[in-house]
Amino acid sequence: MCYNMRYLRGVEILKENLALIKYEKLTTKEKLILYFIVYAFLGWCLETIYAYFVFGHFVKRGFLYGPICPIYGFGAILLLISLENIEKGHNLKKFIISMVVFTIFEYFASFLLEIIFNQRWWDYSNEFMNLQGRVCLTFSIVWGLIGVIFINYIHPFVKKKLDNLSMRIPVKMKKFIIYLAFIVCLVDVVLSIAKHIGIF
Repeated sequence: MCYNMRYLRGVEILKENLALIKYEKLTTKEKLILYFIVYAFLGWCLETIYAYFVFGHFVKRGFLYGPICPIYGFGAILLLISLENIEKGHNLKKFIISMVVFTIFEYFASFLLEIIFNQRWWDYSNEFMNLQGRVCLTFSIVWGLIGVIFINYIHPFVKKKLDNLSMRIPVKMKKFIIYLAFIVCLVDVVLSIAKHIGIF
């Protein structure tokens, strides 16, 4: 009798867990959108805190209206895609890939921003071994180190917190929030670009 009760309880727990897995599941695309938004916001916070310590007062960072810096979101997604299949402990490989990926990304981000807005958000012209002032060796090394720290420590921590929070939200609501936030970001980008190039 006792054995049957334990067996039935075990089956019940298994069904609950399977239902929970199905209930909580997001697609890979939705997870990437979520990570993009979270890291773009965290990047904005980091930039704002840095600017406060440098200038002694609040300085609005980035060119968007909202509190996000898309370059951080794109950077995080690039790292996740580039490093997700590298085994734990291969830090040198992670460092090299992060350095190369981020340097290429930074170069083209600088190039595109200059074409669109006719101005530069950063300039490494006075740094050692720079390329057109868009990238330089020092920051390439920094990006490599940040990539290793991000993939080994920052993302696992953020992912765990998001997973814990996600458990409390119905999947349809999560999807709605993710896509709504993404649409708001897109609208912000369009309006901000229009403002900077003088459409209105």
